[in-house]
Amino acid sequence: MRKFNIRKVLDGLTAGSSSASQQQQPQQHPSGNREPEIQETLQSEHFQLCKTVRHGFPYQPSALAFDPVQKILAVGTQTGALRLFGRPGVECYCQHDSGAAVIQLQFLINEGALVSALADDTLHLWNLRQKRPAILHSLKFCRERVTFCHLPFQSKWLYVGTERGNIHIVNVESFSLSGYVIMWNKAIELSSKSHPGPIVHISDNPMDEGKLLVGYESGTVVLWDLKSKKADYRYTYDEAIHSVAWHHEGKQFICSHSDGTLTIWNVRSPAKPVQTITPHGKQLKDGKKPEPCKPILKVEFKTTRSGEPFIILSGGLSYDTVGRRPCLTVMHGKSTAVLEMDYSIVDFLTLCETPYPNDFQEPYAVVVLLEKDLVLIDLAQNGYPIFENPYPLSIHESPVTCCEYFADCPVDLIPALYSVGARQKRQGYSKKEWPINGGNWGLGAQSYPEIIITGHADGSVKFWDASAITLQVLYKLKTAKVFEKSRNKEDRPNTDIVDEDPYAIQIISWCPESRMLCIAGVSAHVIIYRFSKQEVVTEVIPMLEVRLLYEINDVESPEGEQAPPLPTPVGGANPQPIPPQSHPSTSSSSSDGLRDNVPCLKVKNSPLKQSPGYQTELVIQLVWVGGEPPQQITSLAVNSSYGLVVFGNCNGIAMVDYLQKAVLLNLGTIELYGSNDPYRREPRSPRKSRQPSGGLCDISEGTVIPEDRCKSPTSDVKDNSFSRSRSSSVTSIDKESREAISALHFCETFTRKADSSPSPCLWVGTTLGTVLVIALNLPPGGEQRLLQPVIVSPSGTILRLKGAILRMAFLDTTGCLVPPAYESWREHNVPEEKDEKEKLKKRRPVSVSPSSSQEISENQYAVICSEKQAKVISLPTQNCAYKQNITETSFVLRGDIVALSNSICLACFCANGHIMTFSLPSLRPLLDVYYLPLTNMRIARTFCFTNNGQALYLVSPTEIQRLTYSQETCENLQEMLGELFTPVETPEAPNRGFFKGLFGGGAQSLDREELFGESASGKASRSLAQHIPGPGGIEGVKGAASGVVGELARARLALDERGQKLGDLEERTAAMLSSADSFSKHAHEMMLKYKDKKWYQF
Repeated sequence: MRKFNIRKVLDGLTAGSSSASQQQQPQQHPSGNREPEIQETLQSEHFQLCKTVRHGFPYQPSALAFDPVQKILAVGTQTGALRLFGRPGVECYCQHDSGAAVIQLQFLINEGALVSALADDTLHLWNLRQKRPAILHSLKFCRERVTFCHLPFQSKWLYVGTERGNIHIVNVESFSLSGYVIMWNKAIELSSKSHPGPIVHISDNPMDEGKLLVGYESGTVVLWDLKSKKADYRYTYDEAIHSVAWHHEGKQFICSHSDGTLTIWNVRSPAKPVQTITPHGKQLKDGKKPEPCKPILKVEFKTTRSGEPFIILSGGLSYDTVGRRPCLTVMHGKSTAVLEMDYSIVDFLTLCETPYPNDFQEPYAVVVLLEKDLVLIDLAQNGYPIFENPYPLSIHESPVTCCEYFADCPVDLIPALYSVGARQKRQGYSKKEWPINGGNWGLGAQSYPEIIITGHADGSVKFWDASAITLQVLYKLKTAKVFEKSRNKEDRPNTDIVDEDPYAIQIISWCPESRMLCIAGVSAHVIIYRFSKQEVVTEVIPMLEVRLLYEINDVESPEGEQAPPLPTPVGGANPQPIPPQSHPSTSSSSSDGLRDNVPCLKVKNSPLKQSPGYQTELVIQLVWVGGEPPQQITSLAVNSSYGLVVFGNCNGIAMVDYLQKAVLLNLGTIELYGSNDPYRREPRSPRKSRQPSGGLCDISEGTVIPEDRCKSPTSDVKDNSFSRSRSSSVTSIDKESREAISALHFCETFTRKADSSPSPCLWVGTTLGTVLVIALNLPPGGEQRLLQPVIVSPSGTILRLKGAILRMAFLDTTGCLVPPAYESWREHNVPEEKDEKEKLKKRRPVSVSPSSSQEISENQYAVICSEKQAKVISLPTQNCAYKQNITETSFVLRGDIVALSNSICLACFCANGHIMTFSLPSLRPLLDVYYLPLTNMRIARTFCFTNNGQALYLVSPTEIQRLTYSQETCENLQEMLGELFTPVETPEAPNRGFFKGLFGGGAQSLDREELFGESASGKASRSLAQHIPGPGGIEGVKGAASGVVGELARARLALDERGQKLGDLEERTAAMLSSADSFSKHAHEMMLKYKDKKWYQF
């Protein structure tokens, strides 16, 4: 993870370093009406951008390794990423700069180091003894392609097999090649007339390090004697080999083949295998060979002291099992267990008690890396149950479609969500502790609660505890359960507007204080939820249907330039309460036979049992009108103090009183303008054929035009790639030019210029850059709130900015944020005492906004951010106090007004990859860093900023990347990160036993230095491979090496009786330091070369 140290951003940056034209324009006012000066505390030095942590399942995994002593798991991916997992909460992400796929990983067991082999034929040595692992050395093979690597336990010589069938030997300390090479033609000699194929396996005999077993793809296996430099035995089989594994005694090995067979060989009997097994083959009569099966991609052979060995394999199913899920097969004695997996198997490893290959292995678990999951199987329990996975790897259980991030939440929220989520846990997991438990947690310097909410394609919403750079799922809500499910494709309602995922979540609006949750889904549906700790049964799900529509007309813009065509409303709005409908309206087609007045989804009409947690309060659906489907919702807001929810799309806006279950407002976007419409629009007569139909037709009349994508980039952001509108009856020009509602904000502020005091209102932003204000007249609290109607009326206030409106917020006179009013959470499902009821009657929902206590004479500031610019408007005068053009050539994808260091600022993410922050209210540029160009809609849809300098986005379909723009967090990050390496004593080697020692049995050791060192084998050809020093340079390596010395000093207190081992390690440390000095020259040259380059030019 690279840290960006460009943090000082001077005011007036040139357009060269950013696309933002940084002109800050304080508006001139007559001296009598000057804005009060607000002391701004945020400066450029408070900002710095760096990645913090990456959560989720490694996207497109390709390799797996485990350190059995340190108990650390490593996963490599097809994009060159490396993820390391220790105990729950200890995770690390690193990236190979080349981005080439990781084909193999090998730990230097208990050394705090890892070798990675990449598809571009490079080998890299990672130092894991620092919190952010770094590459110490790299080696690039120039003439041969690397296919397989093997590093024996406690050896510094790495065997590297190639596509040509040769084996090279690398010293992992200096990352230099030995002159010792095993050539393919020497290894196979005359046993085969053709090339044996690439090397697919290398391993040394567990009992004799001097004998190397080499597997070639074609089916040939060679036992090579390293000392005599010749082959002892050659084993041939007429099926291609995929993997090989030793029995720990070194007398037998097992091969897996492409025809679904396993062959077991005695080392000294090369003529034929002692046993051939086809685990999934149908045994035919008459002694014929079983039918061929799919290839067995990997086999492991693990022994136990007190019973039969385990043979574990992936693949090998018979060809007639079409549609069968991928399987892992565990053969133990006479029993064979076939464990079905949800996704295809990438790799698996058996976790054993000992790191020594010549001891009884005692396997206790199998870790299986799947295409989209990581599964750990308990081998010690009957039925092989899986362990409950403590890592947050289920982010992508259903594809993420939207994301929200809340830092500094109320402290009681996480325990409340956890307690309702704990009841959702699955049963049947292994009773044992998760065995991958290496490393140590960092020091959590951040103490505030953080919550991430993800919305998914299947309609589920997940709440995550994201405090102190960890991630843990708290609670999962399934929004689809209020709808009738179609059992198959034919059974699906023909009212669907998307081909798949009709319940997908598009927008989440959440009030942490009141715990009210509102979601908008892809089928033009909105659901409001209340949080309760009690289970309830809802007899009839409350629902409303809304017709939101109007006609299209040509428009001329006020400047006289030709503007895109805009819609015009037909009919008026009726802000009178509509009785709630419990079920879809009866009318399903209008007089001309077009589908009309039907929603896209059918709400269940049976009682719904609602578990503790989020419970449905109201379902609102937009309906088909005159054969045209409803348009997807582009903005959404809920307010618990007012009891209102409002949403808009490219047709207009609707407001619903969720306490009275009534539609208060239903207006076409143009109707919001009233007589103040800045566009000259020619009304066009409505279609004569259409007649009012039943249901809610009295709200508003007209026709709806489907829109695949409003090309204004904001609506583009709201557009989800997973939703494809079926209807395409309107020209694309029209689709691109609709004025959609893009931002909504409830607040208590000055509605009109003449107002002397703030009052509740709704600010509405559109994709054409207009901000309109709607006044809200709320009845008194208590019972009156449920009886009297809320009166809603457009105020006539109109403000304009360039580009679609993204975000609005309000500041008081001192420059503090004025939060929207809210009602604190209380349990609704508990019958209250009489006294409580009396109190409730008198109670008015509290507006917890500072404005209500302000002096009438004091003013406020509205902060409005659009795709192109930001403005600070003084209220009630509506003068523009400050303006900042954020970008000319690009557009802002996300803008958030956030708290940082006891102050607030505006944070923006631009489509051109820049992250910028501006002070408030003066909009001074504080940070501008080029971070990440917009490469796909997933980033646009999920990027969000939150308080305390935190931000996140979905970096891949399965992973969340978190970053910080706070200089303080960047400085504390090192402390907060966990440590992967902890000093652990290596277990003792197995005892050879008296008789074996007497008669020369047991493990044979080998002086590899004598064989592979330069004095014995000479130098390797220079053109074969190129050594590349690690990017850490001399300081990185010295730091790593001295870190090792520090660790050793601490470990010595605990391990003083192991003086011999510590001596060995110190020698290695000295070797690391000397190797560090040896390439200081290279590092210095690189430093000079890159000294004047920006980080992103490397």
